[in-house]
Parts: sequence; C-alpha cells; structure tokens
Amino acid sequence: MNKQQLASKIWESANKMRSKIEANEYKDYILGFIFYKYLSDTEVKYVKARGGSEDDIPAVSDITTLSKDDAPTVESIQHNIGYFISRGNLFSTWIAKGRDFDVSDVRDALSAFSRLISPTHKKVFDRILDTLQTGLSKLGDSSGTQTKAISDLIQLIKDIPMDGKQGYDVLGFIYEYLIGMFAANAGKKAGEFYTPHEVSLLMSEIVADHVKDRSEIKIYDPTSGSGSLLVNIGKAVAKHIASEDSIKYYAQELKENTYNLTRMNLIMRGILPDNIVTRNGDTLEDDWPYFEDSDPLHTYEPLYVDVVVSNPPYSQAWDSASKESDARFAGFGLAPKTKADFAFLLHDLFHLKPDGIMTIVLPHGVLFRGGEEGTIRKNLIERNHIDAIIGLPANIFFGTSIPTIIMVLKKKRATSDVLIIDASKGFAKDGKNNVLRACDIKKIADTVIGRLDVGRFSRVVSQDEIRSNDYNLNIPRYVDSSEAPETWDIYASMFGGIPESEISALDDYWQAFGGLEEALFTAEGTPYVKVATNDLAATISGHHAVIAWKRRYDEAFEGFPAWLKCELIEGWKGVNIIKEESVISDAIFDRLAKVQLIDQYSVYQAFYDEWTTVAADLEVLQSEGFVAAKKVDPLMVTKKRDGKDQEVQDGWAGHVIPFELVQATLLKDQADALKQIQSRLSEIEAEYEEIIDSLTEEQKDSDILNDANDSFVPAAVNRTVKGLLGTPAQAKTTVITYDEDSFERTVFRVQSLIAEEKELKKQAKDGAAALGLATKATIEALTDEQVTDLLERKWISPLSDALGEMPSTVIADLVARVRALNEKYATTYADVASEIVETKLTLSALIDGLTGNEYDMEGLAEFQALLRGENNGR
Repeated sequence: MNKQQLASKIWESANKMRSKIEANEYKDYILGFIFYKYLSDTEVKYVKARGGSEDDIPAVSDITTLSKDDAPTVESIQHNIGYFISRGNLFSTWIAKGRDFDVSDVRDALSAFSRLISPTHKKVFDRILDTLQTGLSKLGDSSGTQTKAISDLIQLIKDIPMDGKQGYDVLGFIYEYLIGMFAANAGKKAGEFYTPHEVSLLMSEIVADHVKDRSEIKIYDPTSGSGSLLVNIGKAVAKHIASEDSIKYYAQELKENTYNLTRMNLIMRGILPDNIVTRNGDTLEDDWPYFEDSDPLHTYEPLYVDVVVSNPPYSQAWDSASKESDARFAGFGLAPKTKADFAFLLHDLFHLKPDGIMTIVLPHGVLFRGGEEGTIRKNLIERNHIDAIIGLPANIFFGTSIPTIIMVLKKKRATSDVLIIDASKGFAKDGKNNVLRACDIKKIADTVIGRLDVGRFSRVVSQDEIRSNDYNLNIPRYVDSSEAPETWDIYASMFGGIPESEISALDDYWQAFGGLEEALFTAEGTPYVKVATNDLAATISGHHAVIAWKRRYDEAFEGFPAWLKCELIEGWKGVNIIKEESVISDAIFDRLAKVQLIDQYSVYQAFYDEWTTVAADLEVLQSEGFVAAKKVDPLMVTKKRDGKDQEVQDGWAGHVIPFELVQATLLKDQADALKQIQSRLSEIEAEYEEIIDSLTEEQKDSDILNDANDSFVPAAVNRTVKGLLGTPAQAKTTVITYDEDSFERTVFRVQSLIAEEKELKKQAKDGAAALGLATKATIEALTDEQVTDLLERKWISPLSDALGEMPSTVIADLVARVRALNEKYATTYADVASEIVETKLTLSALIDGLTGNEYDMEGLAEFQALLRGENNGR
C-alpha cells in the first residue's frame, strides 16, 4: 500500500475501534501510540546502525538500577537520541508478546520513559506522553477491555514505516491525515488543534517565498495546536534552503494535550531536538521573551523570528487589564476584552524581525469592526504593516462557518499600498465543507508574491483610498468579485439581432482569433449583428485563425512529454520530490506564456491531479529501488466472517504498476475476451428488464411467475416450463408451436437466457481469476524497458492527454457563449406576441366545440371574449 492507502486503512479501522469515545479524545490515544512506536523504532535503528541488535539494549527501567556493563549503552543512547527505552518496553516487544500483552506493560513503559529522558532533552520530551498515560483508563472499564483496545491499536499501526526519509514522509503523512480526519469528526473542538491542510499550504507558499534566500530561519507559531501549520511552513521553507537543519521551530500552546501533539509532530518529522523550542502556556498572558526560574540572568532570551504563522481562537475573550504597558501592544492600542483577535495579531507582529513576515488567520470582522479594533487597524495602516488581505471561502474550517481571512504583515515594507484579494469563489465541495484546490492555492500565492491586480479577484489599494474609507478594510469595498448581472437589450428583444456591445464582451477571443468575428456575424447597418452560419462549432473550429492558435499551443508543448520522461523516469533516482513540483509547473507556465486564452491555473490543476500519483510512486521507487515496480501486494478487503468484519485477501494488486494498465497493454487479448463476456452478461440483464416491461400486469401476477419478484429466476421458469410441457418424458414426445409474441415463447426465451447467464458467470469468474494470476506473473517478470514504458503510460500520458484537451475546452466555451447569445435574441417580442395570439385563437376554437347548460355556455362565452381582448361584463 502507498501512504494514502495505509493512512486511509488506519483511519477507517480506528474510527470503528473508538466506539463511543469522542474523536477529539481518541486522537490523543492513537497518535500517542504512533509516537511511542516512533521513539522505540528510532532507538532500535540507532543501536543497529552501530552494529548492535535489540538484544543489546539493556532491560532496565530506572537509571538508579543500572549495572556497570549497561551504563555505557544507556548513556550513549540517551546522549544521542535524548531518551532511553528498555528492551522489555520496546514497541516490538509488545507485539512479540502476543496474547501475553497486558495494559500494565504500557503503564510500566510510559512511567519508565519519563524517568529515562536525558537531562539535555528534558524540554523536548518531558511529560510528552502524559496525555496517553492518564487516558488509558478511558479505553475500557476493566484491565481486560483496556488490554484488548490497546492491543487492537498497536496491531493497527505496527506496519507504519519509521526508518529513513521515506519512513519520515509516510509517518508524517499518516499523522497529518489522521489529525485531519479526527478534526473533521470533532465538530467545534476541531478548531482547538487543527488548521486545514490547504490553508496551511497557502500560508506556507507565501512566507517561503519571502525568506527563500536566507541561510538560517526561525519559525514561530504562538497558538500551535497539533503543530501541522508549523510543519507545513517548515516543509515549504525547506525547498529554498540548503539544509533542513538550518530551520528552528518555536511553538507555544495553551492546552497540554494539544501541546503534546505539537511536540510529537515536530519530533516525528526528524527535526533535530535542538531545533525544537516549545512552551505550554497562555500566549497572551505568558509571553516570550522568557527565562528559567533557576537562572534568570543567563537564560533570558528575547525571541525575534523570520516567520510567524498562527491560527488563533476566533474572537476569544482575554484579560486586557494592566496590558497598557505591555511592549507588544504599545502604540497600537488594546484589543477589546471580548475579542482577542488583534491581541494575537500584535503579539505575532512584536516577535517579527524587521525583515520578517507573518501570516495569521482571523475572522472577517477584524476588517471593519469599530471601537478599539478600528483604532488598532488605523495604526497598522499608518505604520505600514499590513501587506495583504486574503478573503477565504466560507465553511473552510472544521466546526465553524465564520467567514475568515488571512492577513499578511511585515514590520518593514518597500511599498505603502495593501493588496486585497477576494478568494471566496475558488473552492471545491468536500462534504459539508469547502476546500481550496491546488489551483486556488497557487493562484492566491502567485497573486500575493507578484502583488498583481486581477479583475474580480485582487487589487492593490493605496493608503489614501483606505483613509478615505475611514480605515475600513472590508473586501467588497475594494474588490467586486461578483459576476456582472445579465442584461437584455430592448431593441434586440423587439427586432432581433445580437447587440455589438455584447459581442465585444468576447473581445479576448476576437483578439486571439483574428478575422473570426467577421466570419461569424453579418452586419445589419445598425449596432446589431446576426449569426452568419448554421454550424457554429464547425465554423469556429475550422477557422484559419483558430487552427493557427491550436498549432501554436501544440508547438508550445512540443517535446514536453519527452522532457518529462527524461526528468521523471530516466532520472528517477535524483528527483527531489519536494522541489520537482515547482520545476514542472514553472516549465508548464513558461510554455503557456506563448499562448493566449488558456487559463494557466486550470492547466496547473490538471498537472497537480496527476502529480500526486507520480510523487507517491517516486517515493516508493526511491525508497525500495526500481525493483519495486515489479512487485505485487495482497489485495486486502473487509468481509463479514461469523458476524464480524475481517480482513481477507481477494487477489493481488500492483505495488506501483496498476493491474489495469498491464491488462490494457501486455495482456490485452485476454482482458478483451473477459470484457466481452462481461458485456454479454450486461446485455442479458437488459434483456431481462425488457421482457419484464413487455409483460401485462396479469402475466406478471400469474401463478407461474408469482415467486419471481419482478425478475426471472430459474425456479420460477422451471415451474413454468413443467406446467406447459408436463414431465420430462412427456416433453420428449410433445411438439408445441407458439406465436412469436406469446407468453409461452417468452418463458422459453427466459430459460435460454438463464442457462446462458449461468455459463457466462462461470466463465467470467474463472477468466477473472486467470487474468489476475497472469497479471501478477507478468508484473513480476517485467523487464526494465517494460517498466519504463508502463511508467510513461501511467505518469506522462494522462498529463499529456489532459494538456491536449485544453484548446478544445477553450473552443467549446466560445461556441457555447456565441450560441447562448444567438438563442437569447432569436425569439423577439413580436414572435412571442404572435404565438400568444395564435394560442388564444386555437383555444377559442376548441371552446366552440364544447357543450353544457346555459350557465356553462355563458361562462365559456365570457372566456372567449377575454381571449379576444373583449370584456362584455355583466
């Protein structure tokens, strides 16, 4: 399984296992055990790297009981990884115990861990497993039920790889995936620990560009939650820096269980302990800089960083008393005690270096609320700190529908204007929530980085304009993202024709396709034109300017598939997966610069949709070698056994190369034969339905079909045939002729179909099994040349096909828009009025043929008068 499949499997199982435990609570247990497995596996890896084995790890649970022989090993492990876990407390030992495993093993191990942390790593690891340790009792009412719950959990996560870069990537992905899924199921509590992944990525891209030329970078999240935002920022920054070890992470979180998630998340990403500085405390009440109580003079360390990112709790109450002298808020004002939004913002700004950048998620209200917040907003503008404002789509955060923004701020800026973006319209639906797509993230990030004016999307606004609006930053005041309302031309509605003003709305097309406008429309000597062709699609697609434009597009991407093959397949070993996405997308954008009309972000989304598959495969190949493409895995499915869900094998699946791809290329004849059988089975199903529809209600209710349940089954047909022909012996000597459309002939037809269906189902089952085994054998025997060809078909062909469709999409859009204009004014008011008159006359004539009593006839006469426009009255 790839990391996506493994994460999904763990989530599905964990969600079932948690039973009645709240998702927000259960996450602490499963994530805690994943972290303990990481700690345990890291220690084993350290020992093995030095020529040892698990057996060389001492079995001690307290530093005071160390023997002289064990002391050097324990001290070496503590010094290098920051802690020590006894051999008897290793995760692998728990697994090996099988049925002898007990909840007491976990309690003993967690207790021992806290005692065996290296003094030099106390800040990083101290009490990090407390949430897990204190919550074990909630996993069951007794020792037995707790043991069962924990045993199920550790069996579930035992296959997560945790060695090397690939291990870190998979582990980090699974950890992030589980946090996201628990957040989706945690309701309002989700906001306490999770920032949606897509929002994190957007903030990451913005800040990473700002600090990309620095050799060392400090990142700070004062409301860190699970640490996911901090981690994503670090990953984005790492793309632009020589060594990931040059990034230092600072985090503060109020709630202890969430604070522990932050530390776990950072540690499991392979970040050096010395680069992790975390605090459990109230950000607004207990600020950095800080010092150790035991040595205040020498441990005092002011905190100023390159990047601050945060998603603080929205409009939270805070204690603003005695904060007037607090350096963080001096000169700006104090946020109201009922809404701490600006308090968090000013806290973040205070900790920025002069050349730093910060991004913060805030409720939309901070842009326009008055009072103290209006004063702070004015001071931020006048001191030139607000760089950009990004309005996000609604319902993008779990547990709240509050409209939100991202504000980008800097201490020192080269310009005094403010970039305002309305990104509220770009998203995809995902259940009850909206999510930013890859194309949305890139468009916003590109707009921020380039400070671009984009129609109905973004605008660079001067300070003077903001002053004229009394420092109200409400986005609709500056950016109108609404679609223009549809208008109707009075003249065209009365006399027909298309207004030239509405034709000019398509000016981008006419600029790109010189002469096409003249070929499509005939001038009428007025500001109105008529369509000059009966086949819009053929006229547009066959026009010489459109053909030339399509040729330029093809030329722009000429050689692109070959370049991708060289970049990704021939050079697979050296691909930097984190950076390669930018390399390819930049190459696509460079080629698109030569062609008009193509939406570059639609192309980017098409690329990104394929890139996720490519990146996952590259991770596997780089971790396991090229031979991984010649492997198959058991295909595991969940089936009911004795009333319980059990995971069983149901064939095989390609480790990298999909079975379907192999069958469509190397085993095409065998696969086509199976498809023909399956196609005939579908035809038989359709024939059944057709026969049922042809029967009368009486036939459907007849005794011979009484048990058919609206469909034909062998037993019902057998009873029918026996009733018609008698015993088999009698049937041999009976010759009966029925009409083609008779009910009896229908019964025989059904019997024939059932017999054919039974045989075909057997052939399909046997054929599918044989094809599966043949595919398995074919993958395992692939040559390197065949693997290369199949990877090209899997990775590059879909993207090439998607890119090739882009011009057709543009042309289809133009055809649709011109056709809509033509149809809009095709029927004039006179046509409608004439049709109304004709309808009235027809209706009046029909009334002439009606009869009734004198009152009926008087009423009908009045109705006819009204139809003729008369009103006789009474």
